[in-house]
Amino acid sequence: MSLNLSPLAGAGWQFFDNNGVPLAGGLLYTYSAGTSTPATTYTTAAGNVTNSNPIVLDAAGRPPNEVWLSNGVSYKFVLQTSAAVLIWTMDNLSGLPSSGTQSTATATQGQTVFAGLNYTTGNNSMKVFVNGSKQIVTLNYTETNSTTITFVSGLNVGDVVEFLQ
Repeated sequence: MSLNLSPLAGAGWQFFDNNGVPLAGGLLYTYSAGTSTPATTYTTAAGNVTNSNPIVLDAAGRPPNEVWLSNGVSYKFVLQTSAAVLIWTMDNLSGLPSSGTQSTATATQGQTVFAGLNYTTGNNSMKVFVNGSKQIVTLNYTETNSTTITFVSGLNVGDVVEFLQ
């Protein structure tokens, strides 16, 4: 079975209520896209342990494990408070591609420039994540050239930056 990291709740995600407060005890349901049929997600890329459904968020509003999705399957995510009040629904999500070139770096305090990459600029083919959160080209970083990405603002020491082509 081939699995890909979820673009929502994948690794390091934190969820908030509509007032910006961490969603302690929040409920993250996963369904087959466009339906109310529960869909299985996994805690690791190995796919040997399933997440609960709903996934119950911890006191900081984070899933207790990573969320991995079956390759080629589209999902619907529904986020609710611990009292089952709907926050949002996201439909037709699929896992992040696991093929291609991937590299990881750990940021130093204030670091903005990451060099030594090799990708095609201008076609939005590079996916960049900081601590599991997808970054947006031009909003969070720029493609300086085909080997360098520059973040708009400095990162924190220990931030994990992932590059996926």
